[in-house]
Amino acid sequence: MDMMQISSTSYNRDVSSALILLMAVSAGISVANIYYNQPILSDIAREFHTTETHAGLISMLSQIGYGLGLFFLTPLGDKFDKKHLIITLQTLLLISLGFIFFSTSIVQLWVLSIFISLFSVSVQVIMPMAAGFSAVNRGKNVGAIFTGMLIGILSARVFSGVIADLWGWRYVYFISAVAVGMSTLLLTIYLPGTKSSFEGSYSQLLNSALKQFGRFRLLRRLALIGMLQFGLFCSFWTTLTFHLNSEPFHYPSSTIGMFGIIAIAGALVAPFIGKRADRGSVLRVRFIAVSLNIISILIMFLFKNSVGAIIAGIFLLDIGAQSLQVTNTTLLYSIDESVHSRINTIYMTLFFTGGALGTFIGILLWQWGGWDFVMLQMILFALMIVGLLFKEKKDKPQK
Repeated sequence: MDMMQISSTSYNRDVSSALILLMAVSAGISVANIYYNQPILSDIAREFHTTETHAGLISMLSQIGYGLGLFFLTPLGDKFDKKHLIITLQTLLLISLGFIFFSTSIVQLWVLSIFISLFSVSVQVIMPMAAGFSAVNRGKNVGAIFTGMLIGILSARVFSGVIADLWGWRYVYFISAVAVGMSTLLLTIYLPGTKSSFEGSYSQLLNSALKQFGRFRLLRRLALIGMLQFGLFCSFWTTLTFHLNSEPFHYPSSTIGMFGIIAIAGALVAPFIGKRADRGSVLRVRFIAVSLNIISILIMFLFKNSVGAIIAGIFLLDIGAQSLQVTNTTLLYSIDESVHSRINTIYMTLFFTGGALGTFIGILLWQWGGWDFVMLQMILFALMIVGLLFKEKKDKPQK
């Protein structure tokens, strides 16, 4: 066999629903660590007597760390036993969470935020492992893990805001460390081992992933759309904390975190729109999704001091963002099935890179012109997506 090929070795086996549930919960616990910081940035800035801009860099660095982990660590799931890789990543995540609890400066928080998000990529090893358990139940298993991830992401802001108000922001990470420790212990006991499927070297594995970007025009276009969408999304959620903490709101962290419930509601509606993608209306769904983004931004721009407008904006923004991501993923997996893992590595790495860039630009614009400047940035990103979709409409479908 060619050294660059993924072998046909399979680890199909019957697994209990309890094990899948454990993996789903572990995935949610891990990925939530990337988003805990968003409602508590103002609290962190006050404790360390630093600016909102410096505190906001925590969100940007979290996205960078996750992107690095996606590219450099998750491909190892094809080369080593997935169980050992998951346990190693979660153990390192646990250690990083312990360090952040005792941090004494904003610089330490910056560094530790990179490590926390870097090791949170265990979720991207858990998902393909669940997919490989059974060809018959693959969709069901992956769906369960994805649901766990989504609940973790969307509930992170609510949890973080409430805990920060009750006991302080440090206890957000302390409680997370306990949860990560418990899930790691249970995974160590119950998770089965797997056989590696890639016979080449680590550098060959990474090089093979990079080559996919040059091979497929569709991958390049989807990655750019994903970068813009997630950049817009992360810019919003980072600066929303500053907006709601200042005039005329002055909301505490717990109240800011509760706005995450609206995001959960939006995400639950998104699949109903996304189902149209299965009926051959992918491009139409994507235009609808980005239109919802634009409408939500205009509402929050024109009525920036209205809580009702912010709530409506969050709801529409999340429906649009999730719908665009679902259809992007649908198209992504229409590309060469033999290289899905490597294509996913490239797409998700660029996706989170876009989140980091969007966050950084949003922080700068908040500093320069406040909420109005951030809304203008988001509109610009959304219009760029519209331009890419129109170009896609004119082009013949190609991979």
